[in-house]
Amino acid sequence: MIVTVTANPALDLTWHVASLAMGGTHRADAGRARAGGKGLNVARVAHAQGASVLAVTTSGGATGAEFASELEASGVPHVLVPVAASTRRSIALVDESLGDTTIVNEYGVAPTDAEWSALTDAVAAALRARDARSAQASPADSDLSTGDRGADAAIGDVLVISGSFPPGTPDQLLPSLIRLGREAGATVIADTSGPALLAAADAGASVLKPNEHELRDATGLDDPIDGARELLRRGAELVLLSLGAEGMLAVSTASAVSPGYESGADTPDVGPIRANRPTSGVSAGGAAPGNDGEGTDAEDRLDLSILRTRLDTPLAGNPTGAGDSAVAACAVLMDAGIRDPEQILRRATAWSAAAVLMPLAGEIHPSWPDLEHALTVAPVAAPVAAPASAPAETSLPARDTVSAVQSRAGEEVSSSGGAFARPEASASPEASASPEASASPEASASPEASDPKESR
Repeated sequence: MIVTVTANPALDLTWHVASLAMGGTHRADAGRARAGGKGLNVARVAHAQGASVLAVTTSGGATGAEFASELEASGVPHVLVPVAASTRRSIALVDESLGDTTIVNEYGVAPTDAEWSALTDAVAAALRARDARSAQASPADSDLSTGDRGADAAIGDVLVISGSFPPGTPDQLLPSLIRLGREAGATVIADTSGPALLAAADAGASVLKPNEHELRDATGLDDPIDGARELLRRGAELVLLSLGAEGMLAVSTASAVSPGYESGADTPDVGPIRANRPTSGVSAGGAAPGNDGEGTDAEDRLDLSILRTRLDTPLAGNPTGAGDSAVAACAVLMDAGIRDPEQILRRATAWSAAAVLMPLAGEIHPSWPDLEHALTVAPVAAPVAAPASAPAETSLPARDTVSAVQSRAGEEVSSSGGAFARPEASASPEASASPEASASPEASASPEASDPKESR
């Protein structure tokens, strides 16, 4: 099962206008209201693709009542922890003439200590339910063969911690949630930024998904590969790194690459996914590393495996939620026991692209298999961190691009037109309070370009 945690949910309000003029008055058709937040977007996408999910979040006030009603209607399995403060709102204005989306995010109000404890208890209960599912699991419960899952696939959940935290959130909340996941034998994926990004790596999150700006801000390192290396040194095992117009990278230690996987092969279609599927992740189980940030010389000379994937043709549409779809892809594959970085990178980029072709966050276009086949994947040489004999790079066969795929898919977009010319969205109003204030683009090469709700 995939358990998602959204600590700062929002009622998403979206309007489309023909052209947005600063200081002007605009008319629009009726807007759309949807229960949102990055973790909920992850849960929606994973649920729609057949994965077993449980979304854990909070709800409060009149806004929270509308939020809860819409979430119930969506059919996404969820647990709502009641809080006194009203659920915040997020306003999206889509400029159809430019294909741009302008976002206004409320900061949100931090729950009380008792309410945070209730949220943590709800996550722990969801993870404890794994024991009952594991006891009932059988070979017939899985749609993947043992070979597809990998010889080291094990029973376990995937815990996704995604989205911003309201001002005043206790510093220990994120590490405690990660510790809960690890103690339950779950793979932990964290989509965060700022000091929280380093805290997530130190606490033992297996997968991190920053963009290059978030990585630079957190580590103080200008070279994104050096920044990813720092996260790996601290305890992460896979970094999915957005590089704007340069695409998306999967950075891992060389030993993390599955030895039985044929580089360049198609990512398997996991098909319908049942709740009792045997699962594993890049790092499932074990105690948190407790890294104090001071590594040895050997740790600083980590041998890296670096892959880059991209689409050669930019996509037009709504980038809201593209990054969440990338996280959903990672979670679904790991829940299916697939942990090869290249397979994860391909699916994450394809689902991110497919999200751009949809009008609302939390959805992906059914053309994602075509987009996945259109991807170009190539190895990237890692910079030498210290004098050492590094193993030779193994070249991966690049995918032939299918430019017609993007053209066909783009014609089906009903929301907005225009290619993503800008590699980065403007900063969110949450910048000073949220750990996810900056955009997380996979750019024209990868569809998370200008994803304004990466700030949530």
